[in-house]
Amino acid sequence: MRSYLDHNATSPLRPAVKKAMRAAMDVEGNASSVHREGRLARKLLDDSRETIAREIGVIAPMISFTSGGSEANNLAIKNAPVERLLISAIEHPAVIESAKAAYKPAEFIPVTPQGVVDLEALAKLLEGPKALVSVMLANNETGVIQPLREVVALAQAHGALVHTDAVQAFGKIPVNFGLLGVDMMTIAAHKIGGPTGIGALVVRDGLPLEPLVHGGGQELRRRAGTENLVGIAGFAAVARERQLDVRALQAQLEEALADAVIFGGDAPRLSSTTNFAYPGMSAETLLMNFDLEGVALSSGSACSSGKVSKSHVLNAMGVGPDLSAAAIRVSLGWNTTQEHIEHFNTVWRRLLARHRARVAA
Repeated sequence: MRSYLDHNATSPLRPAVKKAMRAAMDVEGNASSVHREGRLARKLLDDSRETIAREIGVIAPMISFTSGGSEANNLAIKNAPVERLLISAIEHPAVIESAKAAYKPAEFIPVTPQGVVDLEALAKLLEGPKALVSVMLANNETGVIQPLREVVALAQAHGALVHTDAVQAFGKIPVNFGLLGVDMMTIAAHKIGGPTGIGALVVRDGLPLEPLVHGGGQELRRRAGTENLVGIAGFAAVARERQLDVRALQAQLEEALADAVIFGGDAPRLSSTTNFAYPGMSAETLLMNFDLEGVALSSGSACSSGKVSKSHVLNAMGVGPDLSAAAIRVSLGWNTTQEHIEHFNTVWRRLLARHRARVAA
């Protein structure tokens, strides 16, 4: 038996998404062409954009499709009309590296030991020239949900703009652009059973934004290039799916982790994400052993490096290097079952017993 529990990295395609993408493969035209085939492609593009817009509470022209969350983050961070950047210390590397490459002054916003952005520190950092504040809606490593409305209120009081990377939150908790009050928001499809290689940047109406990719006039001139219709159709299909709710499975999982440390365990979290460590155990060894036993997991930083390495998120939370080196992320998805969780729990108990026996020897 194989139990795939790495949905925060990418989630398998849902059946409805596969069906929509197969249908889109029969659309032969370019959406910029005026002939019949082009108009059919344009209709698919427009209908898909409308579908996603309804799901996140915006009008369709506010959505610009990109090649994924990383490109959308780059567009928002590098080209926002501001003088400086304030980036939470737990952001995805796509945000952090974009800030480094933006040629603007940038500072990190610290977080609490539970992985929640420090609002008092943010208020002090906002004093100064106009800034873009980038705080993710839910963290990809710990699942901790950030107090975004409070972030927006502070930013607006100082004339700052707010961007949120909502890639991990989209489809897992309510994500409504208008209610959040942000100026820009990044979303993508593949964390909830949509296709890889497709994302979007949602931009507040009237906010000027220079493109990263120049060429044609696609995506309201924010992103040149012929649109990925097959991916966009899959994106719209997954946006129509019911919101993920795996709280019962998460509770079953975490009951077996009673002796471990769950990072952000006392903060609001996604029901799909559990990041834990047991002192003295190695994440690298655990990942290999779980894989040999048929369970696919990752370390908290695996999605950024492809390898087990030190987590900047746990470091920002003040987690010591020994405990951080033992961190494992379990992330559930649309096709996770009770049997998968029982499989994980069985393997975990066996590995923990083996570790304790070695320590006692």
